[in-house]
Amino acid sequence: MTLLTPWRLVFLVAVALLAVLYLLLQRRRRTYALRFAASDLFDSVAPKRPGLRRHLPAFVFLVSLAVLVVAFAQPARQVRVPRERATVIVAIDVSLSMEATDVEPDRLQAAQAAASRFIDELPPTLNVGIVSFAGTATVLVPPTRDRLPAQQAIDNLRLAESTAIGEAIFTSLDALANAPSDETDELPPARIVLLSEGETTVGRPDAAAVEAAREAEIPVSTIAFGTEFGTIVYDDPATERTETERIPVPVREDNLRAIADATDGAFFSAASLEELEAVYTDIGSAVGFELVDREITDWFVGGGLVLLALSAGLSLLWFQRLP
Repeated sequence: MTLLTPWRLVFLVAVALLAVLYLLLQRRRRTYALRFAASDLFDSVAPKRPGLRRHLPAFVFLVSLAVLVVAFAQPARQVRVPRERATVIVAIDVSLSMEATDVEPDRLQAAQAAASRFIDELPPTLNVGIVSFAGTATVLVPPTRDRLPAQQAIDNLRLAESTAIGEAIFTSLDALANAPSDETDELPPARIVLLSEGETTVGRPDAAAVEAAREAEIPVSTIAFGTEFGTIVYDDPATERTETERIPVPVREDNLRAIADATDGAFFSAASLEELEAVYTDIGSAVGFELVDREITDWFVGGGLVLLALSAGLSLLWFQRLP
């Protein structure tokens, strides 16, 4: 909980002074009573003393004042609300290593399922674009609020040779630069979410792409997808390789982590469909929603009034007077 105008808590000093004044008056009252009456006379006139019960209404009354002072300071709590403007580019690796079956049913099909769910759960006000990359990178769907083309593009992903992560980032930046502006005629906040097994083999170097993303002030969040045990079968007519021979394609995390760190993005790793879906959920929470302060003054006003009513009720019930 936060306070929008915390300086108003200074009025708690007044509540504290009332509490001190109450204690002083009670002490003075006790001294005065003992001065003019013997203790045995007290026992005969008022054999049942209220004890602590006599102070309870006053205590509740002071607490209610303190609660109302806090309400005056405008308490607020953070709530998650959908972003009204943002653009997300989902870049998916479709290199041959995504055919590995270390993730069931295979890396590509798992990535398709998780990415499809990810864009479905984003707020409808966000623009979403799809980029696929292998030896080159292609904008399959420019940023749009229409989710159907994005879903269709993800469903139709096909494998190809090589991996060009740098090209994927450059292509995503170009797509963002051409994204539609909003009502303010400004480009909305943007982020690239890139999924890969993590190693560039062709195209412009990752370092150049990272520098371009930094200049554009666009974070690149990366997902290293797969395990170190991934393998694929590669049939090359130029060799005598048989189908029983498999090529290892372990996931490479270091490069993807470096990209995320250098662009102020977030790095994730996932070794199963369930883990990937959880990663996309985390990213969706960060990209699609924001935390805002929402006033809860009415909660405290209501609580203070209830305590005031309780204080008055106890005093009338026990002593036939208001506190």
